[in-house]
Amino acid sequence: MITFTPLSGAARSSRTIPLAYLLQVDDVRILLDCGSPDWCPEPSEGSEEESQSHHWDAYSDALKECAPTVDLVLLSHGDLAHSGLYSYAYAHWGLKAPAYTTLPVQAMARIAATEDVEGIRDEQDLGDKEEKKVEEKNDTPDAEGRVSTASSESTPVPETRHWKGRYVATIQEVHDAFDAVNVLRYSQPCHLQGKCQGLTVIPFNAGHSLGGTIWKIRSPTAGTILYAVDMNHMRERHLDGTVLVRQASAGGGVFESLARPDLLITDAERANVTTARRKDRDAALLDCVTATLTSRNSILMPCDASTRVLELLVLLDQHWNYSRLKFPICLLSRTGREMLTFVRSMMEWLGGTVSKEDVGEEGTGGNKSNKRRRNDDDGDDDALGAFALRFRHLEFFPNPQALLHTYSSKEPKLILAVPASLSHGPSRLLFSQFAETPDNVVLLTGRGEEGTLGRLLFDRWNDSQREDTKWDRGKIGNNVMMDGALHLKMHSKVPLQGQELEEYLQKERAAQEKEAAQKAAQALTQRMLEADEGEDDSDSDSDAESEEENEVEKTLGGDLMDTEDSITRSPGPNARNKWKGVKGTVADGADWNLDADEPIRALSFDIYLKGNVSRTTSFFKSAEGQAQRFRMFPYVEKKRRVDEYGETVDVGMWLRKGKVLEEDAESEEVKEMKRKAEEEAKKAPVEPPSKFVTIEVDVQLACRLLYVDLEGLNDGRAVKTIVPQVNPRKMIIVHAPPPATDALMESCANIRAMTRDIFAPSQGESIQIGQHTNSFSISLSDELLASLKMSQFEDNEVGYVTGRIASLASSTIPVLEPASIQADVTTMKPARGRMLGSRPVRSLPQSTMIGELKLTALKSRLASVGVHAELIGEGVLICGAAAKRGSSSDSLEDSVAVKKTTRGRVELEGSVSDVYYIVRREIYNLHALVAA
Repeated sequence: MITFTPLSGAARSSRTIPLAYLLQVDDVRILLDCGSPDWCPEPSEGSEEESQSHHWDAYSDALKECAPTVDLVLLSHGDLAHSGLYSYAYAHWGLKAPAYTTLPVQAMARIAATEDVEGIRDEQDLGDKEEKKVEEKNDTPDAEGRVSTASSESTPVPETRHWKGRYVATIQEVHDAFDAVNVLRYSQPCHLQGKCQGLTVIPFNAGHSLGGTIWKIRSPTAGTILYAVDMNHMRERHLDGTVLVRQASAGGGVFESLARPDLLITDAERANVTTARRKDRDAALLDCVTATLTSRNSILMPCDASTRVLELLVLLDQHWNYSRLKFPICLLSRTGREMLTFVRSMMEWLGGTVSKEDVGEEGTGGNKSNKRRRNDDDGDDDALGAFALRFRHLEFFPNPQALLHTYSSKEPKLILAVPASLSHGPSRLLFSQFAETPDNVVLLTGRGEEGTLGRLLFDRWNDSQREDTKWDRGKIGNNVMMDGALHLKMHSKVPLQGQELEEYLQKERAAQEKEAAQKAAQALTQRMLEADEGEDDSDSDSDAESEEENEVEKTLGGDLMDTEDSITRSPGPNARNKWKGVKGTVADGADWNLDADEPIRALSFDIYLKGNVSRTTSFFKSAEGQAQRFRMFPYVEKKRRVDEYGETVDVGMWLRKGKVLEEDAESEEVKEMKRKAEEEAKKAPVEPPSKFVTIEVDVQLACRLLYVDLEGLNDGRAVKTIVPQVNPRKMIIVHAPPPATDALMESCANIRAMTRDIFAPSQGESIQIGQHTNSFSISLSDELLASLKMSQFEDNEVGYVTGRIASLASSTIPVLEPASIQADVTTMKPARGRMLGSRPVRSLPQSTMIGELKLTALKSRLASVGVHAELIGEGVLICGAAAKRGSSSDSLEDSVAVKKTTRGRVELEGSVSDVYYIVRREIYNLHALVAA
């Protein structure tokens, strides 16, 4: 039985991002994708962001609840919508199940998550530290009309409600999570073990992103399950189309290994969208770029950090080389250089027109000898990607400040900035300054997530278009001039200065002095205990000494610790004069400097108790009268602590020895790696004290806005064509708004051969498909195996078994034994009305044919044995003389017709002849004949 539950990205939902689905096959729970929402959406109108309930709360709670029980994780794409929340769930919610994906998806997902985590943590306080933020509102606007809200991260206050419900991992958690992911190649079957034993997962190319995957899950009880979301059947510049649809040169149709699954899980987000031709979209984008730059203006293109940005870079690089443009292409991303390094090492995963011959340093048509003479600092020239994706006009910048330091705001340039949603990071900061300059162009290549600034801009552009030129009607549309004001909140992290910095440093110094004093007191106490331990007899051990010291301190009422603290904290002349009057406390020539190399015995002193002396009279008299008598120093009897074996085990000693053994067992490579890590940590620049600042900005819009669809996804025509060709037995629709869901279901309902079992569950709704089946383990006896007659079918051998189950005391697994002949005779019913002298009626053995007849394969086998055959359509194959052209009517007697019905039945029609028996024999040979 199959149970499917959308955790997020369900059908008939206004929010189709992120994607996360829980698929349960019998007792195995599989998590399909683990995407993250945009953590910095625009506040809703009429409500404060701090007080509103976030739309991702239901998804986060559901994933947190089911994460510890998940047995398998499958990631399909390397963007945030499919794998952004995996690292946090792995680190905090117990999502430790084995995870599988392709190598590019692992690398791209790591880069996308790293970029997102760094961008958010560098701007806003997540409240996951001990030092929380304090907001100091400044109601006085500055010269630009901006109102700032400053927050210092040095003052401890209770956690604020602002970041409640946002789950952003750390950089180390991202690396640890994706290091644990298992990688597979395309078409590589992976037979799972453990609780998932019996399941097989196979990845196939899905297009849309580098390493994008269609997952095929095979179960012995539930059949074949196909998980195919966000596909692209079109070939792009850096990727081939999905393998699900074969190219026209290969005969078209659907890839045989993915055809006719028992269950298809697919998306319908763009089922009612008609995409414009790729040539028109590329031309519109490049014309806008060229016209803007040549008019001495700049372009801002928000983009993602890992997946779709590659298509943009290849397209722009080819256009720059072809048009010989000299304007810079600036990529604002902390991980941009690292991303291209990964991609160059995975050239075998790329497709399209990308190769080391046409996209590189010299561009299309460049001289190969010049390429090979190029001195490349990034890698080995002999590598496959040594000259591919080496963009000559591309420059990397980690932040907008570095960009403005290199190029002024008046110089024309093309800026690719992350993230594509403009919710935070460089793209948002640049937009607040970029949009106020007339004739600058903001060029969107994606619609963005619902509720973000990117979607807000897209909606403005789409609403300004005519009804027949909207983006989902197959048209390009025109750029629009933006006007009005846009209220934004800008977050940043700035270093402390002036009085704030002095207060922070003063608190840090006070904390360090307090910590140093505590450590010095602890060190002095430890040294005194070690000195007293050395003077003890050999019979006393460390545990007895520790107990003795504790009892002494309790008896003295804390005077001992007060004395030690006073000596440690004020070892000056005043302290010496203070203790001079005490008999035997410190020698006059003793040194007060507490040197670690000085013998401890120089620090020994006697301690006298405070309080009144005894006034009782004594038998002995002194000259002055009554002699005074002081109290005795308290004496505590030393007790030896032993266990039942006669001695207490010193745990600390064994821990120290174990640590020494572990250090000795470490290889030289591990020690060298640790040493290098320590050196890098020391060389890393120390982050200055800083605070988080929130600025409310009113942006006066004066730029132009254009949207060109470069998301690389199937449109409605492709979806409605591919799904019927796959022809699943059952189908689940996910990741689709209500109109698109209804459009795909209506299209499938109009196809007679299409299944009627189509489900579109909402978020959190569980649907069950099939019935629960019980599987049992059984052992075959040696006698039964010896009597089996096996038949060959493809790569397998099959046989028919008849027997009875017996339970043995020596085994917990039942054994199947052959049925005895006596049992068959006794259970045989006597024939009614049997005539005298006739034989008893016995049932004939039955035979079963296993396999599926393919008329094309039968035609090839008949041609090899000399029988001519032709397909006449509608599942009919004519064999014999009638298949030949110009044959007479008399030759129909030697002809046979093979028909294959829709239910899988094979019908053989024709007169009894040699051709009939030959055709029947070849049909039998294409099946496995199993006798009962």
